[in-house]
Amino acid sequence: MVEIYSKDNCPYCDKAKNLLEMKKMEYIEYKLDKDFSRDEILEWFPGVKTFPIITLDKKYIGGYNELYDLIATF
Repeated sequence: MVEIYSKDNCPYCDKAKNLLEMKKMEYIEYKLDKDFSRDEILEWFPGVKTFPIITLDKKYIGGYNELYDLIATF
C-alpha cells in the first residue's frame, strides 16, 4: 500500500496523488497538522526536508520523482 504524507498547497503532493489515480493504484493520504505534526514527521523520516513523503509497504521510497520513476512504466 502506498502512503503519502502531504501538506496543503503542495503541487508535488497533488502530482503524486494524480499519478497514483491515473495508474489506478490505491493510496492513503496523511496531512500535516491534521494527521501528524512536523516533529513526528522529522522523527519518522530523519533528514527528509520536502513533501510529499511517500512510502510503499511501509518502506520510504522518496518524493514525487522517485514515485514517478518507480511506477511510470506500469
